[in-house]
Amino acid sequence: MNDDRLAGEAADAATTVAAEEGGGPGTPPGPDGPAGPSASTEPGASGGTDEGAPESAPGSAPEPGPAAEEPGAGRRSAVAEALAAAVRAVESGERPAASFFNEPKPAPRPARTARPAPAPRAAAAPPARAAVIAPSAELTEVLAAGGAPEQLAGQVAATLGEHAAEALREDPWRLLAVPGVRPEQADGFARALLGAECGPGDERRARALVVWLLERAALAGHTVLESSALRSELARRSVPDADEALQSAVAEGSVLVFREGPEPEETEEGEESTEPVRLLMGLDRCAMAEESLADGLARLANAVGRDEDPAGWEEAAAGAPSPSAAELIRAVAAAGLVTHSGGEAARAEPAALIAAAEGLGLRACAAAHTEDGRRRLAGLGVTDAVTVAGLLSGREGPGRDEDGTLALDVLAVLDAPQLDVETAALLVESLADGTRLVLSGDPGVLWSAGPGRVFADVVASRTCPAVVSRTPDPGPVGELVSGIAVGELQQVDAPGKEVVIVPVRDPGEAVHRTVQLVADSVPRAIGVPADRTQIITPGHGGPAGTRALNAALKERLNPGPGRFGGFDPGDRVAYVPAPGRMVPGTVVSADAEGLRLDCGGTPVVVPPARVPEEVRHGWAVTAHQAVGTRWEAAVVVLPGDAASTLTRSWVYTAFSRGERHLSVVHGVDQALARAVAEVPATARDTRLRTLLEAQLRPAG
Repeated sequence: MNDDRLAGEAADAATTVAAEEGGGPGTPPGPDGPAGPSASTEPGASGGTDEGAPESAPGSAPEPGPAAEEPGAGRRSAVAEALAAAVRAVESGERPAASFFNEPKPAPRPARTARPAPAPRAAAAPPARAAVIAPSAELTEVLAAGGAPEQLAGQVAATLGEHAAEALREDPWRLLAVPGVRPEQADGFARALLGAECGPGDERRARALVVWLLERAALAGHTVLESSALRSELARRSVPDADEALQSAVAEGSVLVFREGPEPEETEEGEESTEPVRLLMGLDRCAMAEESLADGLARLANAVGRDEDPAGWEEAAAGAPSPSAAELIRAVAAAGLVTHSGGEAARAEPAALIAAAEGLGLRACAAAHTEDGRRRLAGLGVTDAVTVAGLLSGREGPGRDEDGTLALDVLAVLDAPQLDVETAALLVESLADGTRLVLSGDPGVLWSAGPGRVFADVVASRTCPAVVSRTPDPGPVGELVSGIAVGELQQVDAPGKEVVIVPVRDPGEAVHRTVQLVADSVPRAIGVPADRTQIITPGHGGPAGTRALNAALKERLNPGPGRFGGFDPGDRVAYVPAPGRMVPGTVVSADAEGLRLDCGGTPVVVPPARVPEEVRHGWAVTAHQAVGTRWEAAVVVLPGDAASTLTRSWVYTAFSRGERHLSVVHGVDQALARAVAEVPATARDTRLRTLLEAQLRPAG
């Protein structure tokens, strides 16, 4: 793994609008003494991509640590010496990893307790929110003593709980667990509280940094990191003994360590394995979710199907609407776990599978990532389609059996690349033995907002039948994105102006031409009104990011004073009810209860306190926000400052959001073709593929 990735990667911008646009603190300690975090700086303001601006640039000078050295900071404990010897001996090949680390076995599956099926609720109702913990006066005092702003109290209370003040007095670096707080801010806070006792080698600081680095890695999609990468980052952040810091985090239980590589007995006697052994470390929640998911997928793959008529499955396959649909039906008839890959047109194949299963008397369901995905399935005849979030919460779908599992015999999950490991583990745990699971999706789109690459890992493991659709997406836009999927940016025939390239020289011209396209050219030439055209750009910040574009589009399309906290009736918005889920909507009004939105015909009320975190203007969004949703027309803006950040998966996702028309405001010259040909996707370190290969034989 490249150590620079750890330093450079930040939270995926699709995870939440708040994290991208000022949801966390951002002002480092000042030069005149200890200072706490600020609650208002926008972390993405200087960035140009929705991958997020790096917390520190790779190769930059190490950040200064706390001013006072901890007494004895240069000495190692005996345990730390053992860890250091373990890591170096394993990485050099001198000793097997098994002699130092025992990989924890997956926890046994808990027995399911019977619970009644919940009553169905409105599909589009907002998810239940956790109770808000009011910050105490004691917490406000502690934050003030550390130089942190009072506005941070709510976030601290929500993160650390009712006893946040006591926790911070005992360990000031617990502040680093609050989203948006950076190490130098936590150091300043600790210096103010501890005085001369504060030092860069403080065990509490080192332990907090290990967890913080892994949390940042999880936001960037990793479930694990190599120990060598963590050691390098800890050293860069002035931790005098990185090995002791890692051991302390492992001993506390918040971090788990794993070995990846050949077992000693797997090599012939006297022979040395050439395959390297990697020591990986991950947050307990990510690591155990991945273990649980692998166990659950293996359980479904190995389960024997219920009494069904093979002849009935074959008859259904024979009557399928396409050869690929028939292949999918036959694969599901013979296996408990199947993957299905294809573009937008291929969604008809899981829809045909659901119809076939229902025709056989089975309880079948199709689940999509977004409300728009659910509506597109309904257009294919799956009238009772659900969203994954709605299915898991009980707000949508068939409910649960007496044993607590979902009342289903067949489940097809579309948009499967958007499943993170924790959601996928929860979903698989909710399926009874014998339930057939189909993971279906477009392998070319961006991966999940949360940690993991579930769909890609399952496909790569080759441990279950994999159906690859032969149904191409139609029209010039479909032809263009099909080429992008295989690394080719080709010119396509577009007699009806289905694809238009608009070259620009600078970000100012990019904004001007984008507004012109949305407000005039596309409605006039293509017949798609402005409210059905979506702008997609690489980032929130910068002169052609979502903020700048939304400001310009509001001024042109719906000018107003912003009397509802910056919003006016008729404003298009991006509503983010949960990390990784963006729902397009329109402002209707506002009152004491909150901001009232119309989201695809469903009324939504966002409480006033949640508006800054969950609602932003939505004429322009990022590709991570747009994934899972399609519009009649899309205008993709590529400003020059985004050239170095483009990947094939980003381009594929953005270009495939328009059903009838795509305009590309092009200011990156050859960087676009280079990204499509040479940069498939941002890498993620995960364990799911290895775990599945260890539990399941390769599919025939």
